[in-house]
Amino acid sequence: MTTVNNFTDKISNEDAASLPAIEFGGEIRIIDQERDIAEACKILAAEPMIGFDTETRPSFRPGVTFRVSLLQLSTPRVCYLFRLNKIPLAKPIIQLLENKQVMKIGADVAGDLRSLHQIRHFRDAGFIDLQSIAPQWGIGEKSLRKLSAIVLGQRVSKAQRLSNWEATTLTDKQQLYAATDAWVCIRIYETLLRTPKKPLRP
Repeated sequence: MTTVNNFTDKISNEDAASLPAIEFGGEIRIIDQERDIAEACKILAAEPMIGFDTETRPSFRPGVTFRVSLLQLSTPRVCYLFRLNKIPLAKPIIQLLENKQVMKIGADVAGDLRSLHQIRHFRDAGFIDLQSIAPQWGIGEKSLRKLSAIVLGQRVSKAQRLSNWEATTLTDKQQLYAATDAWVCIRIYETLLRTPKKPLRP
């Protein structure tokens, strides 16, 4: 455990953008065949903690929305990208999302779960939302970008956020972006746990 908490309450977009980039350096595995789902979920279920995020194809027309395209679940070493526009939200994935023994760390977890519930109902358990717990360390920011900047001193790229997540093939940049978003949640959470709390002043 570190002895001091030097986290700032807020950080400007400019200051966050000036920080060095952070990127997932592990293996990325794309799951776009139903036959590969069970094995991936078995490996993930053996982990005590995984990073969690989703991506949805952006809509540039009012009133038009798309279902969630991608579910990212990451260990510290391997990130699985489940292409939900090509495979079902199958039982092994649901069992993982309902497993309270596997901690799933994300940012804006409620929004991601809402998107997944539109595909299939399940009883989510074992989720930790960085947005909800950050104030215990005196952090007032909510976005994953700014949480990473404050806690890790590194910026997460936003470059691929509005790309087409239902493309026939995900580009290397899309894969790296998606994997980083899930994996960095583990890094942020582990760093918070090693740091003394310092609640926000009202």
